Amino acid sequence: MSSNYFVWDASPRAFYLDAFHLPFPISIYGLILAIILFFLGYTYLVKKEEKKAKAKKNENGEVVINGFILLGLAVVSLIVGQLVFMVIPGPVLHTIGPIKVRWYGIMFACAFIVGYLLGTKMFRDAGKPQEQLETLLTYLIIATVIGARLGHVLFYEPTYYFNHPSEIIKIWHGGLASHGAAIGMLLALWLYARKYKMNFLWVTDRVVITVAIGGAFIRIGNFFNSEIIGHVTHVPWAIIFERRDMLPRHPSMLYESIWYLSLFIILWIIYRKYKAKPPEGFIFGFFLIYMFIGRFMIEYTKVRQADFGHNWPLTMGQILSIPFVLIGIWILWKKVDFKKVTHPDLPDS
Repeated sequence: MSSNYFVWDASPRAFYLDAFHLPFPISIYGLILAIILFFLGYTYLVKKEEKKAKAKKNENGEVVINGFILLGLAVVSLIVGQLVFMVIPGPVLHTIGPIKVRWYGIMFACAFIVGYLLGTKMFRDAGKPQEQLETLLTYLIIATVIGARLGHVLFYEPTYYFNHPSEIIKIWHGGLASHGAAIGMLLALWLYARKYKMNFLWVTDRVVITVAIGGAFIRIGNFFNSEIIGHVTHVPWAIIFERRDMLPRHPSMLYESIWYLSLFIILWIIYRKYKAKPPEGFIFGFFLIYMFIGRFMIEYTKVRQADFGHNWPLTMGQILSIPFVLIGIWILWKKVDFKKVTHPDLPDS
């Protein structure tokens, strides 16, 4: 059977670095002291700069310290912390590693890097400061990880995690849900828009463009992990995931990756068509409908992931997709100025 189908037997590990010895031991207490010294030094520098009439500030009135000065402060803090504990006994690090870098982690990082680059362009198009984008990225990273993890715990394996609560924080064991990530990101975007007094739909219109291409990267990471596999099939493009079994299956994660890539292309065309000023809510609403209709349909090819509801007519992924599609329809119906959709070259009102 295997000779008729592509066999995927690659390791999910990109590369492995064995443990290596440090040229000299590093005091753990010294590292803690270095962090404390750095923040004390930073606070002193900020207060000192605030007294200067020509202190460099960002648009929020916050003092900005030169990056080279901060680097020097970090180096000095590290050295002082280590010197202090050279004569005081305490736990030390003699080796670092081993380090196991997985393809999934690389794809996850690529998703945020590409998203940051796209976000930089879109914020520059709107005349927004770079500091706001960096804050937004921080919000999204935290919300994505926490939301995806809690989504998996609550939506797919609640029984297991409620019986083993210590496993919830062990994210390195796997278990992230895209629907949970979506909920976490929307909450983070609402908090971000509220903090900077920005229109929520303006922010989401731009973020979802990066989410679409990011989703394509992450699903490729799932492919390397041989996870989110499909049902057994005999279509010509079926793949045997050797790490799971020797049966030809739908590569469902690749279906999703292709779907998200197509979504990104469409959203970027819309963004460019409206010269970086799409009607507020148009891209976000379209994203929700296109993204989660695709998720709903592709679920028919997947092995069920939830540890319950095996006799339900719909999978958990399909059930969770329906509200997002309905929200997208509501946004296009109630929130978007369709005159701008029909006439994209109309001047701003």
